[in-house]
Amino acid sequence: MSRFERMRRRLRRAYESGRHSARAARTDPDRAPGESGVASPSTPGPAAPTAATVAGVEPPAALHTSTGSRDDAEVPHAMRIAAAWSWRLIVIGIVAWSLLKIIGTIRIVIIPLAIALLLSALLAPAVGWLLKARFPRSLATGVVLVGGLAAVVGTLTLVVNEFIQGVPELSDKSSQGVRQIQNWLKTGPLHVSDSQINHYIDEAQTWISGNSKTFTTSALSATATLAEVLTGTVLVLFATFFFLRDGNKIWRFLVRLLPVAARWKVDDAGRASWSTLGAYVRATVLVAFIDAVGIGIFLVVFNIPFAFPLAALVFLGAFIPIVGAALSGGVAVLVALVDSGPVTALIILGAVIGVQQLEGHVLQPLIMGRAVAIHPLAVIIGIAAGVVLAGIAGALVAVPLIAVLNTAIRRLAARTVPDTPPDAVVVASQAP
Repeated sequence: MSRFERMRRRLRRAYESGRHSARAARTDPDRAPGESGVASPSTPGPAAPTAATVAGVEPPAALHTSTGSRDDAEVPHAMRIAAAWSWRLIVIGIVAWSLLKIIGTIRIVIIPLAIALLLSALLAPAVGWLLKARFPRSLATGVVLVGGLAAVVGTLTLVVNEFIQGVPELSDKSSQGVRQIQNWLKTGPLHVSDSQINHYIDEAQTWISGNSKTFTTSALSATATLAEVLTGTVLVLFATFFFLRDGNKIWRFLVRLLPVAARWKVDDAGRASWSTLGAYVRATVLVAFIDAVGIGIFLVVFNIPFAFPLAALVFLGAFIPIVGAALSGGVAVLVALVDSGPVTALIILGAVIGVQQLEGHVLQPLIMGRAVAIHPLAVIIGIAAGVVLAGIAGALVAVPLIAVLNTAIRRLAARTVPDTPPDAVVVASQAP
Protein backbone atom coordinates (compact mmCIF):
# COMPACT_ATOMS: atom_id res chain seq x y z
CA MET A 1 0.00 0.00 0.00
CA SER A 2 1.44 3.36 -1.01
CA ARG A 3 1.91 6.26 1.35
CA PHE A 4 -0.79 8.21 -0.50
CA GLU A 5 -3.34 5.43 0.04
CA ARG A 6 -2.51 5.23 3.77
CA MET A 7 -2.89 8.98 4.13
CA ARG A 8 -6.26 8.89 2.29
CA ARG A 9 -7.55 6.15 4.58
CA ARG A 10 -6.51 8.05 7.70
CA LEU A 11 -8.31 11.17 6.47
CA ARG A 12 -11.37 9.11 5.67
CA ARG A 13 -11.41 7.58 9.17
CA ALA A 14 -11.00 10.99 10.76
CA TYR A 15 -13.86 12.38 8.68
CA GLU A 16 -16.17 9.49 9.60
CA SER A 17 -15.26 9.84 13.29
CA GLY A 18 -16.02 13.57 13.25
CA ARG A 19 -19.29 12.99 11.43
CA HIS A 20 -20.33 10.36 13.97
CA SER A 21 -19.50 12.70 16.86
CA ALA A 22 -21.55 15.51 15.27
CA ARG A 23 -24.56 13.21 14.86
CA ALA A 24 -24.26 12.06 18.49
CA ALA A 25 -24.10 15.66 19.67
CA ARG A 26 -27.27 16.53 17.73
CA THR A 27 -29.14 13.56 19.16
CA ASP A 28 -28.08 14.17 22.78
CA PRO A 29 -26.99 17.78 23.43
CA ASP A 30 -26.27 17.02 27.12
CA ARG A 31 -23.43 14.69 26.18
CA ALA A 32 -19.99 16.18 26.74
CA PRO A 33 -17.67 16.44 23.77
CA GLY A 34 -15.68 13.27 23.28
CA GLU A 35 -18.22 10.96 24.94
CA SER A 36 -19.27 7.99 22.88
CA GLY A 37 -22.84 7.86 24.14
CA VAL A 38 -22.48 4.31 25.52
CA ALA A 39 -22.31 3.91 29.31
CA SER A 40 -19.09 2.37 30.49
CA PRO A 41 -19.26 -0.37 33.15
CA SER A 42 -16.56 1.36 35.15
CA THR A 43 -18.41 4.70 35.30
CA PRO A 44 -21.98 4.04 36.42
CA GLY A 45 -24.36 6.83 37.35
CA PRO A 46 -25.48 10.01 35.64
CA ALA A 47 -23.36 11.68 33.03
CA ALA A 48 -21.28 14.69 33.96
CA PRO A 49 -23.03 18.05 33.47
CA THR A 50 -22.15 19.94 30.33
CA ALA A 51 -20.88 23.49 30.15
CA ALA A 52 -24.27 24.74 28.98
CA THR A 53 -25.99 23.19 32.01
CA VAL A 54 -23.44 24.63 34.42
CA ALA A 55 -23.86 28.08 32.90
CA GLY A 56 -27.64 27.84 33.36
CA VAL A 57 -28.39 27.83 29.61
CA GLU A 58 -31.22 25.54 28.46
CA PRO A 59 -29.97 23.02 25.88
CA PRO A 60 -31.57 23.21 22.39
CA ALA A 61 -34.49 20.91 21.54
CA ALA A 62 -33.77 17.66 19.77
CA LEU A 63 -34.39 17.56 16.04
CA HIS A 64 -37.54 15.92 14.69
CA THR A 65 -36.96 12.88 12.52
CA SER A 66 -38.60 14.62 9.53
CA THR A 67 -36.36 17.69 9.62
CA GLY A 68 -32.86 18.21 8.29
CA SER A 69 -31.74 21.22 10.32
CA ARG A 70 -32.48 23.12 13.54
CA ASP A 71 -34.21 25.87 11.56
CA ASP A 72 -36.81 23.37 10.35
CA ALA A 73 -37.32 22.15 13.91
CA GLU A 74 -38.40 25.65 14.91
CA VAL A 75 -41.28 25.57 12.34
CA PRO A 76 -44.56 24.03 13.65
CA HIS A 77 -45.27 20.53 12.41
CA ALA A 78 -48.64 21.52 10.89
CA MET A 79 -47.01 24.31 8.88
CA ARG A 80 -44.33 21.95 7.56
CA ILE A 81 -47.04 19.52 6.41
CA ALA A 82 -49.03 22.35 4.78
CA ALA A 83 -45.92 23.60 2.99
CA ALA A 84 -45.11 20.09 1.76
CA TRP A 85 -48.62 19.67 0.36
CA SER A 86 -48.56 23.16 -1.16
CA TRP A 87 -45.41 22.84 -3.24
CA ARG A 88 -46.44 19.37 -4.43
CA LEU A 89 -49.86 20.67 -5.50
CA ILE A 90 -48.18 23.59 -7.26
CA VAL A 91 -45.97 21.19 -9.21
CA ILE A 92 -48.96 19.02 -10.15
CA GLY A 93 -50.90 22.11 -11.22
CA ILE A 94 -48.04 23.33 -13.41
CA VAL A 95 -47.72 19.90 -15.06
CA ALA A 96 -51.50 19.70 -15.63
CA TRP A 97 -51.57 23.23 -17.07
CA SER A 98 -48.68 22.40 -19.39
CA LEU A 99 -50.43 19.25 -20.59
CA LEU A 100 -53.62 21.20 -21.29
CA LYS A 101 -51.66 23.78 -23.28
CA ILE A 102 -49.96 21.06 -25.31
CA ILE A 103 -53.28 19.29 -25.94
CA GLY A 104 -54.89 22.60 -26.93
CA THR A 105 -52.07 23.28 -29.39
CA ILE A 106 -52.35 19.91 -31.12
CA ARG A 107 -56.08 19.33 -30.56
CA ILE A 108 -56.54 18.84 -34.31
CA VAL A 109 -54.58 15.59 -33.81
CA ILE A 110 -55.66 14.64 -30.28
CA ILE A 111 -59.43 14.84 -30.88
CA PRO A 112 -59.44 12.61 -34.02
CA LEU A 113 -57.29 10.06 -32.20
CA ALA A 114 -59.71 10.07 -29.27
CA ILE A 115 -62.67 9.57 -31.62
CA ALA A 116 -60.74 6.78 -33.37
CA LEU A 117 -60.28 5.06 -30.00
CA LEU A 118 -64.03 5.26 -29.36
CA LEU A 119 -64.81 3.80 -32.78
CA SER A 120 -62.19 1.09 -32.30
CA ALA A 121 -63.74 0.11 -28.96
CA LEU A 122 -67.14 -0.08 -30.68
CA LEU A 123 -65.98 -2.08 -33.73
CA ALA A 124 -63.44 -4.36 -32.01
CA PRO A 125 -66.00 -7.15 -31.25
CA ALA A 126 -66.97 -7.32 -34.95
CA VAL A 127 -63.30 -7.68 -35.92
CA GLY A 128 -62.96 -10.43 -33.32
CA TRP A 129 -65.90 -12.32 -34.82
CA LEU A 130 -64.34 -12.20 -38.29
CA LEU A 131 -60.98 -13.33 -36.92
CA LYS A 132 -62.69 -16.35 -35.36
CA ALA A 133 -64.14 -17.07 -38.81
CA ARG A 134 -60.54 -17.39 -40.14
CA PHE A 135 -60.45 -13.99 -41.88
CA PRO A 136 -56.98 -12.42 -42.22
CA ARG A 137 -56.56 -9.55 -39.77
CA SER A 138 -56.18 -6.85 -42.41
CA LEU A 139 -59.20 -8.12 -44.37
CA ALA A 140 -61.36 -8.37 -41.25
CA THR A 141 -60.44 -4.83 -40.24
CA GLY A 142 -61.13 -3.48 -43.73
CA VAL A 143 -64.52 -5.22 -43.98
CA VAL A 144 -65.67 -3.89 -40.59
CA LEU A 145 -64.42 -0.36 -41.28
CA VAL A 146 -65.96 -0.19 -44.77
CA GLY A 147 -69.24 -1.62 -43.46
CA GLY A 148 -69.41 0.93 -40.66
CA LEU A 149 -68.55 3.76 -43.06
CA ALA A 150 -71.25 2.60 -45.50
CA ALA A 151 -73.84 2.57 -42.71
CA VAL A 152 -72.92 6.13 -41.68
CA VAL A 153 -72.93 7.45 -45.26
CA GLY A 154 -76.26 5.76 -46.02
CA THR A 155 -77.87 7.25 -42.92
CA LEU A 156 -76.56 10.73 -43.74
CA THR A 157 -77.85 10.40 -47.30
CA LEU A 158 -81.36 9.55 -46.08
CA VAL A 159 -81.27 12.43 -43.60
CA VAL A 160 -80.12 14.97 -46.21
CA ASN A 161 -82.67 13.80 -48.82
CA GLU A 162 -85.57 14.01 -46.37
CA PHE A 163 -84.40 17.41 -45.19
CA ILE A 164 -84.19 18.77 -48.75
CA GLN A 165 -87.68 17.48 -49.54
CA GLY A 166 -89.23 18.96 -46.40
CA VAL A 167 -87.58 22.39 -46.33
CA PRO A 168 -90.08 24.15 -48.68
CA GLU A 169 -93.09 22.98 -46.67
CA LEU A 170 -91.45 23.89 -43.37
CA SER A 171 -90.50 27.31 -44.74
CA ASP A 172 -94.12 28.04 -45.70
CA LYS A 173 -95.34 26.97 -42.28
CA SER A 174 -92.64 29.08 -40.64
CA SER A 175 -93.90 32.12 -42.56
CA GLN A 176 -97.43 31.36 -41.41
CA GLY A 177 -96.17 31.06 -37.85
CA VAL A 178 -94.45 34.45 -38.08
CA ARG A 179 -97.66 36.04 -39.35
CA GLN A 180 -99.61 34.44 -36.52
CA ILE A 181 -97.11 35.87 -34.03
CA GLN A 182 -97.53 39.33 -35.58
CA ASN A 183 -101.32 39.08 -35.34
CA TRP A 184 -101.06 37.97 -31.73
CA LEU A 185 -98.77 40.90 -30.90
CA LYS A 186 -101.34 43.31 -32.37
CA THR A 187 -104.54 41.72 -31.04
CA GLY A 188 -103.19 40.15 -27.87
CA PRO A 189 -102.59 41.69 -24.45
CA LEU A 190 -99.51 43.60 -25.68
CA HIS A 191 -101.41 45.66 -28.32
CA VAL A 192 -98.29 46.36 -30.40
CA SER A 193 -98.95 48.63 -33.39
CA ASP A 194 -97.75 48.09 -36.96
CA SER A 195 -95.35 51.02 -36.67
CA GLN A 196 -93.71 49.46 -33.60
CA ILE A 197 -93.34 46.10 -35.35
CA ASN A 198 -91.81 47.80 -38.40
CA HIS A 199 -89.50 49.77 -36.10
CA TYR A 200 -88.24 46.53 -34.50
CA ILE A 201 -87.74 44.97 -37.94
CA ASP A 202 -85.76 48.03 -39.12
CA GLU A 203 -83.57 47.85 -36.01
CA ALA A 204 -82.89 44.19 -36.68
CA GLN A 205 -81.89 44.95 -40.28
CA THR A 206 -79.65 47.81 -39.12
CA TRP A 207 -77.96 45.53 -36.60
CA ILE A 208 -77.36 42.88 -39.27
CA SER A 209 -75.88 45.47 -41.63
CA GLY A 210 -73.63 46.85 -38.90
CA ASN A 211 -72.33 43.40 -38.00
CA SER A 212 -71.81 42.15 -41.55
CA LYS A 213 -68.04 42.19 -41.01
CA THR A 214 -68.45 39.92 -38.00
CA PHE A 215 -70.62 37.56 -40.02
CA THR A 216 -68.00 37.48 -42.80
CA THR A 217 -65.27 36.66 -40.30
CA SER A 218 -67.47 33.94 -38.82
CA ALA A 219 -68.03 32.50 -42.31
CA LEU A 220 -64.29 32.40 -42.96
CA SER A 221 -63.79 30.77 -39.58
CA ALA A 222 -66.47 28.22 -40.45
CA THR A 223 -64.62 27.47 -43.70
CA ALA A 224 -61.40 26.88 -41.77
CA THR A 225 -63.32 24.69 -39.32
CA LEU A 226 -64.73 22.69 -42.23
CA ALA A 227 -61.19 22.09 -43.50
CA GLU A 228 -60.16 20.92 -40.02
CA VAL A 229 -63.17 18.60 -39.89
CA LEU A 230 -62.25 17.03 -43.25
CA THR A 231 -58.63 16.59 -42.15
CA GLY A 232 -59.76 15.12 -38.84
CA THR A 233 -62.12 12.72 -40.61
CA VAL A 234 -59.32 11.32 -42.74
CA LEU A 235 -57.13 10.94 -39.64
CA VAL A 236 -59.98 9.20 -37.79
CA LEU A 237 -60.36 6.63 -40.58
CA PHE A 238 -56.65 5.83 -40.80
CA ALA A 239 -56.20 5.74 -37.02
CA THR A 240 -59.25 3.50 -36.55
CA PHE A 241 -57.96 1.04 -39.14
CA PHE A 242 -54.55 0.72 -37.49
CA PHE A 243 -55.98 0.65 -33.97
CA LEU A 244 -58.21 -2.26 -34.97
CA ARG A 245 -55.48 -4.11 -36.84
CA ASP A 246 -52.38 -3.44 -34.74
CA GLY A 247 -53.78 -2.24 -31.44
CA ASN A 248 -52.22 -5.06 -29.42
CA LYS A 249 -48.78 -4.51 -30.97
CA ILE A 250 -48.99 -0.76 -30.35
CA TRP A 251 -49.89 -1.34 -26.70
CA ARG A 252 -47.05 -3.85 -26.20
CA PHE A 253 -44.62 -1.34 -27.71
CA LEU A 254 -45.77 1.37 -25.29
CA VAL A 255 -45.52 -0.97 -22.30
CA ARG A 256 -41.96 -1.90 -23.31
CA LEU A 257 -40.92 1.74 -22.89
CA LEU A 258 -41.65 1.58 -19.15
CA PRO A 259 -39.34 0.26 -16.40
CA VAL A 260 -39.58 -3.50 -15.90
CA ALA A 261 -41.03 -3.20 -12.40
CA ALA A 262 -43.97 -1.10 -13.65
CA ARG A 263 -44.89 -3.10 -16.76
CA TRP A 264 -47.30 -5.56 -15.18
CA LYS A 265 -49.25 -2.86 -13.32
CA VAL A 266 -49.53 -0.61 -16.35
CA ASP A 267 -50.46 -3.49 -18.66
CA ASP A 268 -53.17 -4.66 -16.26
CA ALA A 269 -54.56 -1.12 -15.83
CA GLY A 270 -54.48 -0.47 -19.60
CA ARG A 271 -56.34 -3.64 -20.53
CA ALA A 272 -58.95 -3.05 -17.81
CA SER A 273 -59.40 0.52 -19.07
CA TRP A 274 -59.87 -0.73 -22.62
CA SER A 275 -62.58 -3.13 -21.44
CA THR A 276 -64.28 -0.25 -19.63
CA LEU A 277 -64.13 1.92 -22.75
CA GLY A 278 -65.66 -0.82 -24.89
CA ALA A 279 -68.44 -1.43 -22.38
CA TYR A 280 -69.15 2.31 -22.17
CA VAL A 281 -69.36 2.78 -25.95
CA ARG A 282 -71.64 -0.22 -26.46
CA ALA A 283 -73.91 0.84 -23.59
CA THR A 284 -74.06 4.40 -24.95
CA VAL A 285 -75.04 3.16 -28.42
CA LEU A 286 -77.84 1.03 -26.95
CA VAL A 287 -79.18 3.89 -24.79
CA ALA A 288 -78.98 6.34 -27.73
CA PHE A 289 -80.86 3.90 -29.98
CA ILE A 290 -83.65 3.51 -27.43
CA ASP A 291 -83.91 7.31 -27.02
CA ALA A 292 -84.07 7.85 -30.79
CA VAL A 293 -86.72 5.15 -31.29
CA GLY A 294 -88.85 6.42 -28.40
CA ILE A 295 -88.92 10.05 -29.56
CA GLY A 296 -89.10 9.05 -33.25
CA ILE A 297 -92.31 7.05 -32.64
CA PHE A 298 -94.07 10.13 -31.26
CA LEU A 299 -92.82 12.23 -34.18
CA VAL A 300 -94.22 9.73 -36.69
CA VAL A 301 -97.55 9.33 -34.84
CA PHE A 302 -98.16 13.11 -34.83
CA ASN A 303 -96.91 13.46 -38.42
CA ILE A 304 -94.11 15.88 -37.57
CA PRO A 305 -91.86 16.66 -40.57
CA PHE A 306 -88.24 15.49 -40.54
CA ALA A 307 -89.12 12.62 -38.21
CA PHE A 308 -86.18 10.48 -39.33
CA PRO A 309 -83.59 13.32 -39.30
CA LEU A 310 -84.79 14.41 -35.87
CA ALA A 311 -84.56 10.85 -34.57
CA ALA A 312 -81.04 10.61 -36.00
CA LEU A 313 -80.20 13.91 -34.27
CA VAL A 314 -81.49 12.49 -30.96
CA PHE A 315 -79.34 9.38 -31.52
CA LEU A 316 -76.20 11.47 -32.07
CA GLY A 317 -77.01 13.81 -29.19
CA ALA A 318 -77.41 10.92 -26.76
CA PHE A 319 -73.66 10.27 -27.01
CA ILE A 320 -73.27 13.33 -24.77
CA PRO A 321 -74.80 12.00 -21.51
CA ILE A 322 -77.59 13.82 -19.64
CA VAL A 323 -77.65 16.96 -21.80
CA GLY A 324 -77.25 15.70 -25.38
CA ALA A 325 -80.59 13.96 -25.87
CA ALA A 326 -82.44 16.79 -24.08
CA LEU A 327 -81.01 19.44 -26.42
CA SER A 328 -81.70 17.40 -29.56
CA GLY A 329 -85.22 16.68 -28.28
CA GLY A 330 -85.69 20.43 -27.87
CA VAL A 331 -85.09 20.82 -31.62
CA ALA A 332 -87.88 18.32 -32.25
CA VAL A 333 -90.20 20.37 -29.99
CA LEU A 334 -89.41 23.56 -31.95
CA VAL A 335 -90.14 21.86 -35.27
CA ALA A 336 -93.44 20.57 -33.87
CA LEU A 337 -94.29 24.08 -32.66
CA VAL A 338 -93.69 25.59 -36.10
CA ASP A 339 -95.46 22.80 -37.98
CA SER A 340 -98.43 21.80 -35.82
CA GLY A 341 -98.92 24.45 -33.16
CA PRO A 342 -98.40 24.68 -29.39
CA VAL A 343 -100.63 21.72 -28.40
CA THR A 344 -98.67 19.21 -30.45
CA ALA A 345 -95.43 20.82 -29.32
CA LEU A 346 -96.42 20.31 -25.68
CA ILE A 347 -97.20 16.64 -26.39
CA ILE A 348 -93.79 16.17 -28.04
CA LEU A 349 -92.19 17.96 -25.08
CA GLY A 350 -93.90 15.52 -22.72
CA ALA A 351 -92.62 12.62 -24.82
CA VAL A 352 -89.07 13.98 -24.70
CA ILE A 353 -89.26 14.43 -20.92
CA GLY A 354 -90.72 10.93 -20.51
CA VAL A 355 -87.94 9.36 -22.57
CA GLN A 356 -85.37 11.31 -20.54
CA GLN A 357 -86.88 10.05 -17.30
CA LEU A 358 -86.83 6.49 -18.63
CA GLU A 359 -83.18 6.92 -19.58
CA GLY A 360 -82.18 8.48 -16.26
CA HIS A 361 -84.03 6.12 -13.92
CA VAL A 362 -84.06 2.83 -15.83
CA LEU A 363 -81.65 2.68 -18.76
CA GLN A 364 -78.67 4.46 -17.20
CA PRO A 365 -78.65 2.42 -13.94
CA LEU A 366 -79.48 -0.85 -15.71
CA ILE A 367 -77.24 -0.60 -18.79
CA MET A 368 -74.66 2.10 -18.15
CA GLY A 369 -74.30 1.33 -14.44
CA ARG A 370 -72.99 -2.13 -15.25
CA ALA A 371 -70.45 -0.74 -17.68
CA VAL A 372 -69.03 2.16 -15.67
CA ALA A 373 -69.76 3.50 -12.19
CA ILE A 374 -69.44 7.29 -12.39
CA HIS A 375 -71.28 9.76 -10.17
CA PRO A 376 -73.61 12.15 -12.08
CA LEU A 377 -71.78 15.16 -10.61
CA ALA A 378 -68.54 13.93 -12.15
CA VAL A 379 -70.35 13.51 -15.48
CA ILE A 380 -71.71 17.09 -15.42
CA ILE A 381 -68.33 18.58 -14.42
CA GLY A 382 -66.56 16.54 -17.11
CA ILE A 383 -68.98 17.63 -19.83
CA ALA A 384 -68.69 21.29 -18.80
CA ALA A 385 -64.88 21.11 -18.77
CA GLY A 386 -64.88 19.33 -22.14
CA VAL A 387 -67.08 22.00 -23.72
CA VAL A 388 -64.85 24.79 -22.40
CA LEU A 389 -61.63 23.10 -23.54
CA ALA A 390 -62.64 21.55 -26.88
CA GLY A 391 -66.26 22.35 -27.69
CA ILE A 392 -68.61 19.59 -28.85
CA ALA A 393 -65.76 17.12 -29.37
CA GLY A 394 -64.60 17.75 -25.81
CA ALA A 395 -68.09 17.05 -24.46
CA LEU A 396 -68.15 13.83 -26.52
CA VAL A 397 -64.89 12.42 -25.14
CA ALA A 398 -65.08 13.85 -21.60
CA VAL A 399 -67.19 11.10 -19.98
CA PRO A 400 -65.38 8.11 -21.56
CA LEU A 401 -62.08 9.74 -20.55
CA ILE A 402 -63.31 10.00 -16.95
CA ALA A 403 -64.45 6.37 -17.05
CA VAL A 404 -61.09 5.18 -18.38
CA LEU A 405 -59.11 7.23 -15.84
CA ASN A 406 -61.34 5.95 -13.03
CA THR A 407 -60.63 2.33 -13.95
CA ALA A 408 -56.91 2.91 -14.55
CA ILE A 409 -56.35 4.73 -11.24
CA ARG A 410 -58.26 2.08 -9.31
CA ARG A 411 -56.16 -0.69 -10.87
CA LEU A 412 -52.88 1.13 -10.34
CA ALA A 413 -53.73 1.91 -6.71
CA ALA A 414 -54.89 -1.63 -5.92
CA ARG A 415 -52.36 -3.77 -4.07
CA THR A 416 -52.77 -7.00 -5.96
CA VAL A 417 -50.39 -9.82 -6.70
CA PRO A 418 -50.00 -10.65 -10.41
CA ASP A 419 -51.36 -13.98 -11.57
CA THR A 420 -48.39 -14.30 -13.95
CA PRO A 421 -44.82 -14.07 -12.65
CA PRO A 422 -43.17 -10.72 -13.53
CA ASP A 423 -40.46 -12.46 -15.58
CA ALA A 424 -43.09 -14.08 -17.77
CA VAL A 425 -44.85 -10.75 -18.22
CA VAL A 426 -41.60 -9.12 -19.30
CA VAL A 427 -40.87 -11.91 -21.76
CA ALA A 428 -44.41 -11.72 -23.15
CA SER A 429 -44.21 -7.94 -23.50
CA GLN A 430 -40.97 -8.27 -25.44
CA ALA A 431 -42.43 -10.81 -27.87
CA PRO A 432 -42.79 -9.55 -31.44
